[in-house]
Amino acid sequence: MLSTLTVVLPIFALIFAGWLVRRIDVVGPHATTELNLFVVCLALPALLFDIVAHARWVEIWQPGFIAAFGCGAALIFVLTIAVRLRRPRHLADAAIDALNAGYANTGFVGFPLALVALGREALAPTLIATIITVCVLFAVAIVLIEAGLQTESRRRHLVFKVGRSLLRNPLLVAPVLGALVPLCGLDVPVPVESFLKLLGAAASPCALVALGLFLAAKRKTAEQDFGSTALLVGFKLVLQPVVTWVLASVSSICPRCSPTQPSYSPPYRPEPERSCWQSTTTARRTSRPASSSPPPSRRS
Repeated sequence: MLSTLTVVLPIFALIFAGWLVRRIDVVGPHATTELNLFVVCLALPALLFDIVAHARWVEIWQPGFIAAFGCGAALIFVLTIAVRLRRPRHLADAAIDALNAGYANTGFVGFPLALVALGREALAPTLIATIITVCVLFAVAIVLIEAGLQTESRRRHLVFKVGRSLLRNPLLVAPVLGALVPLCGLDVPVPVESFLKLLGAAASPCALVALGLFLAAKRKTAEQDFGSTALLVGFKLVLQPVVTWVLASVSSICPRCSPTQPSYSPPYRPEPERSCWQSTTTARRTSRPASSSPPPSRRS
């Protein structure tokens, strides 16, 4: 328990640092937006590009992890929409609530937590989770929101709008460009690699500080639906991890596909002790040359 607290404490300390500097007005109200833009547009894409450019295909392609995480997020997303539409609630609002419940914060919290707790071996699965949430889940939410608002009457315009938003997302473009490096058999130049390392190292601390800045922002008091808030928080923090864990446990494929899983080694079995006479005899037998004919006899 103490070791887990020691690992997690620096992460929450960075969040608290961001919250504190905003509360005592060390930074202005626009610091949250600007720092978020730095993380999303520069630091985190550099980290994703560096991970994919140096990753092996066996580390990225993990069907077990993809199925467990993707199905867990999809189930929570669909369940939230079904529950919210029974209120009744508008489809666009229900899609936003489903995105809040099923969208795992793998970018801002997942990368620093995985890096501190599990090491760089856990960055590849975290990258997979980020691509699923940023690309698949976000795209489905955009389609549902546009369909609910009916701002685009033609399906072709809707597809174009969703595709344009995905292509302009740096968190999706960076890993795609990074995948071209190993596929084309290229090597990242040393100056470029140093640039990516320095910029990518700033992603985790800046993301956590930005999260603290967001939590410290003063908001206007309005009538709140605590029941809906509790429902979304319960789905996100309790139900989704449980569903994902059950899917991974039932399938029994995530431990085998995870690169962080230690390889199996047979148990150690000590050899029986030998006496000095047995050791000497064995050494003489092994040192004798292998020959089918007996040694020549000396005549007196």
